Parts: sequence; structure tokens; C-alpha cells
Amino acid sequence: FAQRRLWFLNRLEGETSSTYNLPIALRLTGTLDRDALAAALRDVISRHESLRTVFPESADGTPYQAVVDPEQASVRLDVTSVSEGNLPSLVTAEVSRGFDLTVDLPVRTRLFAVDDAAHVLVVVLHHIAGDGWSMAPLARDLAEAYEARSADRAPEWTPLPVQYADYALWQRELLGNENDPDSLLGRQIAYWKTQLAGLPEQLELPTDRRRPAVASYRGDSMAFTLDADLHGRLAGLARESGASVFMVVQAAFVALLSRMGAGTDIPIGSPVAGRTDEALDDLVGFFVNTLVLRTDLSGDPTFRELIDRVRETDLAAYANQDVPFEHLVEVLNPVRSMARNPLFQVALAFQNQDQSELRLPGLSLSTEQSDGAAAKFDLSLGLSERFDGEGTPAGLVGGFEFATDLFDRVTVEGIVERFGRLLSAAMADPDRPVGELEILSAQEHEALQSGWQGERVEVPWVSLPVVFEEQVARTPEATAVLFQDVDLTYAELNTRANRLARVLISRGVGPEGLVALMLPRSPELLVAMLAVLKAGAAYV
Repeated sequence: FAQRRLWFLNRLEGETSSTYNLPIALRLTGTLDRDALAAALRDVISRHESLRTVFPESADGTPYQAVVDPEQASVRLDVTSVSEGNLPSLVTAEVSRGFDLTVDLPVRTRLFAVDDAAHVLVVVLHHIAGDGWSMAPLARDLAEAYEARSADRAPEWTPLPVQYADYALWQRELLGNENDPDSLLGRQIAYWKTQLAGLPEQLELPTDRRRPAVASYRGDSMAFTLDADLHGRLAGLARESGASVFMVVQAAFVALLSRMGAGTDIPIGSPVAGRTDEALDDLVGFFVNTLVLRTDLSGDPTFRELIDRVRETDLAAYANQDVPFEHLVEVLNPVRSMARNPLFQVALAFQNQDQSELRLPGLSLSTEQSDGAAAKFDLSLGLSERFDGEGTPAGLVGGFEFATDLFDRVTVEGIVERFGRLLSAAMADPDRPVGELEILSAQEHEALQSGWQGERVEVPWVSLPVVFEEQVARTPEATAVLFQDVDLTYAELNTRANRLARVLISRGVGPEGLVALMLPRSPELLVAMLAVLKAGAAYV
């Protein structure tokens, strides 16, 4: 885990990078005790070592972790008076601002005061110190500390059983030495080397623009919902298949990517919580790991068969989930690029952790939106399940996050629509091959069948040899054929084809005749095809 943290430092673009910021922006309505809030924030940072860890450099330039003493951790609640009109831009700027991790604690707060009864609290946590799961214990601890400080007392927390460093040491002992093939780490690395052998360097997607040389990580997002009926059918098919709802969604997602041109060997990244012990549930820290789930869609399987393939792959991946993704990249050493993520460029996440609700006494809270979006990958799909009071599926809430370097919003709108359409088609007939599942709308079908045909133009009938020779007369010196180091003009191609045509005619080839060609893709193949046609025959 120490390695994993330091890997973040190598990924950052500089001190101002905000790619790995985890923000919360909450509107607080009511009477706010600012002093109690400031004291509560200090309490929370004192409670969790990960929130007061900095990463200075040693003499040789290597960063290391230094846990700051609670009494020396510089924590303050900056308060800024704002108008309602300029609040959104200020919140976005605060959320988007990066950290200098050599000196800054990996968490900061700011309070925007609109008036005495309206505030917006912004808490930004760097991913090096926490993950999505961490937001729930962070919110719970802050609420409990604020309630206590509002009553002029210290929070009476149950002491944390472990800190992040304790778990890191335990994990290192558990994994063992990777050079030992019998160690847990050695066995799991061997699995991943086999599983990811020959992995595509880059997943081809229908992007609107070419990939830049260096990714900017600028992103946008698009939310959507899937209704309760579709959710129920997903859950039912999952039960029939001995799979999870996540696996069914993954099958649909990779099927869609394949149908959009990504091929039949599709790796996607998926996070796992990494909290394998209940002692970690209340700890703020970066435990999440990323697994590379590789799906084989060759042979156009049915959707039900694809679920079986996904299930088998995922269960094996979960059984080997302890190798940190960053270390796996080092071991596999794929071709590196500043333009894309290594090993996978598309991600899928199922959100099933506790929601990070923050309740503060005497205040009503609501989420404040910001525009500081970042995209770590080309395309990411996140989904969470909703249930009614009886545990019946009530729908899926999701969203696509996408890199604006590559995609326009309208393109992602089309991806969202096709995803829902493919899911519905798969639920209606899971025994249908994935290549036949409907992804086009009625309007798209109409456009394909008639709307893109253009104006009808009458063209006089002319044989292909005549049309070719007319082109030769127009541009004799223009290039007609390029193949490796061969470059033929129209005149040269015509001369070769005429020479062979005369040979064929001398052998009795003429109208109604058939000539068999057995040649590789080459200039000679084109010469032979033209020569047969010039002789009046047909080639086979």
C-alpha cells in the first residue's frame, strides 16, 4: 500500500493536478456554529493518520510518507463571503484545485458564507489518502464531532482498531515475497501474467477526435436511470445464471463496446473495495484496488453464454485481487503512453458501499453541484442498485464519465441510449447471439435504409475496363496502386493488364469464359483481375 500511494505521485502532472480529488460540496441551511465545525474538522483529522500524512522527498529525490503529529497538523476552516451568483464558479475552482503533497495535508476545507443562514461546505480529499468508501466514515465522524463540539465537549469515539500503516504492514506480511512462487503474491502474479498475456495495447472506440499525445484528464459526465422492470429482469437473469447483477451488466457493457467496434478481446477496469476485514470499515484510507477483467467475445456467443464467460473470468480475478494494480503494471510492463491508461481504458464500477450522508444538528443539508469534472479513463460506467422497502429491485441509477479529449456529449448520449436498448433486448431474449441484439433506434434504421442514400442519379451502362481506361486517359501519371515498396501509375497498371490480357486471349479466353485466380493480396492480383475483364471473361 505504501507503493500504491507513491504510485500516485508518479501519475500526477504536477502540484496543481486535480485528477485524483474526491470532493464533497454541501449546502448548509440554518444556524451554523463555525467554531464547532472548525474544531470537528480538527478532531477528524487527528483521528485518521491518513488525513495528516504528507509526502516529502528524501535526499535522492524519492518521496516518503511522514505522518504529522496531531498537535502540529495545520488545519483551518477558511471562510469566504460570497454572493449566490458567483458561488458555483468558486465551488468549482476549489474542487478543481490540486495539492502539493510534499507539504499539504491531503484534505482541505473551505466554507462559503452566502448569509448568516446559508453556507456551502467544501471538503476535498486527495485519492492518495482515501477512496470512495472512505467518504462514509469521514462524514459520520464529522457529524459526531460537530454534535459534540456544539455542546462544548470532545467527541467520544470508539478508538480505531488499526491505522492505515498498521494494515499496510500486515498486508505486506500476508502477501510475502513476489520472488517466492509459493507466496500469495507470487501465485497471484503468475495468474495475472497468464490471464493478461497478449492484451490489446489500446481499446478502439468510436471517438470524435484522435487521441492527444498527452491526456488532459478533462471530463464530463452524463447521468441516466434504468427502470424497476428492467432491474428486476436483470436480477432474475443473474439468479438463473448463478451470477451477480454486476456480471450481467458487465456482459451487456462489453457486448456494446464490441458492437461499437472495440473487437472481441475487451479488457475493462473495475474497482474492488479491498477492505477484507471489518476492522477497516470505519477507517479513512486508500484500500481500493483495480482489477483488469478481460472478456472474450469471439464466436458471437449468446448473451447467456457471455454471462457464463464473464462469471468465470470475474471469479478468478476476485480470487487474485491482492496484487495492487500499480505493481501489476510494473510487472507486466506494457507499452507506456501519456495518452492513455495502461492495460485498460474503459472502466465499470458498481457502487454498493454506504452512502456518505452527512447530518449536522440544527442544519438541513443538500448537495451543491460543481463543474470540476475529471476523467481518469476514456469512458467509465458507474451504476448503483435501488430497492424498495421490501428489498424488491426499484431501478438502477448510473452515469457515464467520459474524456472530453475524445468524446462529444452527443456521442455519449448515443452510447447511453444504445446501452439501454441492448440491455432490454438481452433481457427479452438472452439466448440470442450478442451480434444480433438490437442497438439501433427506429430513426437510425430509417437513416441506414433510406436517409443516407442521397439523390438518385442515372448513370449510363459502361463496362469496368472502359471506365478504367477513361481514368487512365485522364490521369495517366497519377498513382493507382501502393503496396509496400511498389508504386504503379494508372498508365503502368494499364500496360501490365493489357499485356496479360493479350496472353489470355491467345490462350482462348473470351466472353462467357471463367478464369481462376489464386494470388495473395498484391499488385499482381489487381493486374490479373483487370486483364481477365479486358479479355471479356469473368474471374473466379
